[in-house]
Amino acid sequence: MGQQPRELTPDAGPWHRWGYELRETRKARGMSQQDLSRSALCDKAHLGRFERAERPVPRAIALAVDDALNAGGALVRGWDRANEDQPSATAAHGISRAGTRGHGAKLQSHGAKPLSALVTSAFGQAGSDDDDTDTVVVPCRIHGRIRFVPVPRRVVLASGLAGLAATALPAPTAAADTLSADMGSPIEHYAQLRRVMIQTDNLIGPRHVLPALQQHLVRLGTRRRAARGVDAAQLLALETRYEELAGWLAQDIGDERTAHGHTAKALDASHITGDSDLTAYILGRKAQLAVDTGHPADALGLAAAARRTARSGSRLEVIAVMHQAHAHAILGDATEALRDYDTALTLLGRAHDDGVWGSWLDEAYVSTARARSLAALGQYEQAAVGFDIAIAALPTAYRRDRGVYLARAARSHAGAGNPVLAAQIGLQAVGIAAETGSARIISQLDRLDRALTPANREQGVAELRAALDRIVLHQA
Repeated sequence: MGQQPRELTPDAGPWHRWGYELRETRKARGMSQQDLSRSALCDKAHLGRFERAERPVPRAIALAVDDALNAGGALVRGWDRANEDQPSATAAHGISRAGTRGHGAKLQSHGAKPLSALVTSAFGQAGSDDDDTDTVVVPCRIHGRIRFVPVPRRVVLASGLAGLAATALPAPTAAADTLSADMGSPIEHYAQLRRVMIQTDNLIGPRHVLPALQQHLVRLGTRRRAARGVDAAQLLALETRYEELAGWLAQDIGDERTAHGHTAKALDASHITGDSDLTAYILGRKAQLAVDTGHPADALGLAAAARRTARSGSRLEVIAVMHQAHAHAILGDATEALRDYDTALTLLGRAHDDGVWGSWLDEAYVSTARARSLAALGQYEQAAVGFDIAIAALPTAYRRDRGVYLARAARSHAGAGNPVLAAQIGLQAVGIAAETGSARIISQLDRLDRALTPANREQGVAELRAALDRIVLHQA
């Protein structure tokens, strides 16, 4: 039996305090270390060492256990405090480095990309402790389901799916930040750069765009803190839009925690700037994020707040009603959902031009959103017709969106009893998912995969499943 966790004393170090908080939170939830290890995808032995402060704690682990224990961010905030108090993990824990242990990720030769002991030890079972803190959120097939989990980058690289490891860049150096702050007025530069990144995201996907955006976000913050007056206000407005975009990109690679973090910062900053249009838009984004992360009841409240904040007669009001409609659909309330879509179309017919806000919003967009809700309500035949129309009208440059529509159309055709057509359409979506790394596409393909299980012998279904397996990681 392992050593018992050290009791908390007045002279306890920051990591002992964090470990004690972890243990007490776990016990308060009535969970054993084994229960928590399964829920947080972390090795049980490592959890014990984290509780006893015998091993450096990767931040991804703090995020994972906080989520598994429903701690509301308390463990993450505690981790941040401990890291600020003693940033050197080795000194803070008073332990020696474990070094390489020689049982890294095992690869299968038949094309699937497995993760050795992904569920039981995604962190720390292979490689050095330094490597364990460098993680990336990737799609992994676990017990038949595709889930997005943080995995050490070296394991992803070893798997042969190097494209999935492209979601981080080295942090800008202090020298680079200083140089950026000394440059001329950057406002138009950063505004144009954001527009370019939005266009690039739709072509090549968020995994390649998000790292660059996050670096520019750091530099933008440095410039804003050095500025005064009107320049500072304009830079903060830009920084807010960057935070919102970063939240969207993070959501699209399946990194829900990062998405929530960026979106929350954007909402806070929008209140500081006094930009009520931006506040309404971000409230709508939070409603969308709540639905996509399994909290549709929360989304209803956020969508209502977005509509109250939006100017009457604006396209932002239409967007808020659409988010409310889909939340109703996820909750199974077809009457309210379809009524809201009718309301959205009525509001859109008399909405004035809001410039950047909702400039892309038209009847076709509302119809496509309605098709998504119809699929959620199980009305697959109507949903399939809506998606087929949307795909035919979508511009070629909207590559990632095409993949999303294709995956949703395939799921709808499967639900409508057309497995062969569903497999054919799904196979097209797999190709775009491989190019872009979009979690929205892959998550929908996971639903399609499970919906087609009864039709395993149908033409194209096995080919679809094999193609999907080639772009995700697997347990060994």
